[in-house]
Amino acid sequence: MKTISNPSQSKWQKLAERPLIKQRKLMDTVEKMFYDIHRKGDKAVLDYSRKFDFPEQVQLEVSQDALEKAAGLVPERLKQAIEMARTNIETFHRSQQEEVRKVETAPGVVCWREPRPIERIGIYVPGGTAPLFSTVLMLAVPARIAGCSEIVVCTPPNEKGEIHPAILFAAQLTGITKIFAVGGIQAIGAMTFGTESIPKVDKIFGPGNQYVMAAKRSAQFYGVAIDMPAGPSEVLIIADKSCTPSFVAADLLSQAEHGPDSQVILLSDSKQVIKAVNKELDLQLEALPRKETALQALKNSKAILFRDLDDCIAFSNQYAPEHLIIATENPVLLSRGVVSAGSVFLGNYSCESAGDYASGTNHTLPTSGYARAYSGVSLDSFVKKITFQHLSEEGILSIGHAIEIMAEAEQLHAHKNAVTLRLGAVTAKRLQAATESTPENSTEEEKEHERV
Repeated sequence: MKTISNPSQSKWQKLAERPLIKQRKLMDTVEKMFYDIHRKGDKAVLDYSRKFDFPEQVQLEVSQDALEKAAGLVPERLKQAIEMARTNIETFHRSQQEEVRKVETAPGVVCWREPRPIERIGIYVPGGTAPLFSTVLMLAVPARIAGCSEIVVCTPPNEKGEIHPAILFAAQLTGITKIFAVGGIQAIGAMTFGTESIPKVDKIFGPGNQYVMAAKRSAQFYGVAIDMPAGPSEVLIIADKSCTPSFVAADLLSQAEHGPDSQVILLSDSKQVIKAVNKELDLQLEALPRKETALQALKNSKAILFRDLDDCIAFSNQYAPEHLIIATENPVLLSRGVVSAGSVFLGNYSCESAGDYASGTNHTLPTSGYARAYSGVSLDSFVKKITFQHLSEEGILSIGHAIEIMAEAEQLHAHKNAVTLRLGAVTAKRLQAATESTPENSTEEEKEHERV
């Protein structure tokens, strides 16, 4: 990792930049593939899948036979771990369910909001060399809690044309039956337009590399929503002399091994900490099976020495990391200054891996600085929140005149008329009721009684 000492604030923006593929070339690739998929459906998707993943692929949907065999191929210990993670994820996301609250904003005017599930959900699960079965749990569990009626999973096949059995087991565990062996841009395109095999969805979820992120961005232009811009993984760690350097190095490498375009950042107020962490990185790299991938990511990464921890927090907020680890003496106190981050891990024992797998929080998080404006996936991501209002006669009388004035000021006379007609109807109804109860319409006996 390159080390930078006490950079001036004028250099922070440059230091916070992520490594990027040339965007014009990337978007041209996406649009060409989308055009083919829109026109040719399954044929185009299969052609791209054979080109990029498995040359001998003949079908897109994972067979029922493969699904049934998957559980038997997953070690019992892994099954138990997946089931524990699912329980924790479900517990955390169920806690996000909200009660409907009705509010009377004015006399006779009652407003409230109710959630409705997004009907058709598409989940992208990165696979290939690193099959992220945990992503199935992170996205399918809250989708089920929300009540989404159709959930589709796309994940790339490995070099043998297979889907990792743990992905299939996690899918079965969460009740998913529509799984397709397709990845990358072609998977996003298929879920955007729909093909003969792969259903069109209303919203696409899931992390991925810059190609997947670009495809998700394009999907929005064709009327399909996405969870957030979720691209190459990243972590930023703030560490002081109280940290354990081996822990910090392990956390940096846990993100670096995701892919060569991942980025990891270390911030500290101590030269000694940076030196110790770099030493640990060298030691731990040698034991990593994905050493070459991690080394590529470390070329895009840096350690920055700041004067104090306040500057570390200020830079972190500008960087807006996907994952933020605060490995300091008083992490909770320091975290009060956090403004922008996808998910925060406090203290020496809160490793980022806990959030990736089993603590219960969601690991689908905004990257590339989007944490300044986006939240990570939650139960809310799988629902639409629809507002309702109910106005009684009293309600239209209490706010109607104000609406008329405002509509007329905006020169929207039909808006005003919609209120004026109702006000007139209520006024006439009340006048009639009042007239019917006057002495003139009373019986002779009632009139005599009133005279007496």
